[in-house]
This record gives sequence, structure tokens and C-alpha cells, in this order.
Amino acid sequence: MAVEPLSQKDIEDRLRELPGWSLAEDRLERSYRLGSHFAATAMVVHIAQVQEELDHHSDLTLGYNTVGLSVQTHSAGGTVTEKDFELAERVEALAAGHGAS
Repeated sequence: MAVEPLSQKDIEDRLRELPGWSLAEDRLERSYRLGSHFAATAMVVHIAQVQEELDHHSDLTLGYNTVGLSVQTHSAGGTVTEKDFELAERVEALAAGHGAS
């Protein structure tokens, strides 16, 4: 099943529902600050679990107490699709549970 890229307007509309997320070139990006390195590492593990469930893998970065994501759909030519927003929404729920800001 082919995944279609979203239009610029659709992306902008959806981003209004996801504070902290932004569009950078053809990908969604967000970073989170957590209370400790251990908390950031735990969040990365939980994000990886969600990525496996969705079969949709983003680039993750781990700093001392920060986690960064860069999300795009490679199978759609490296553009933003509904799959990216589904992952972003799931990560937002995780972040809230981890006390991330």
C-alpha cells in the first residue's frame, strides 16, 4: 500500500495540533528536555518500542537529558505523511508520561 505525501497546507494544519513540533525541509522535528540522562534514555527506549509497533522508524538523538526526533516517510520519497503524524502523536503521549518539556 502506497503512502501519499501530505500537502503543505495539511502539514501546517496538523502541526497546529502538535506544539513544539516543526517542519524542517521534508521532515517533522521535535526535541524534549527531561530531568536526567536516565529519564532521557528511558524515553528513547519507549519511542523505539512505538516505532516497532508502527513499523515506522525515525532518527533519534540522545543527549545528556535531551531526546530529539527527525521524522519522515522514506517509502514516500522522504516526505511527510500521515504515518509521521501518527508517530509524533504517540511520542507526545510518551513525553507527557515521562515529564518531558
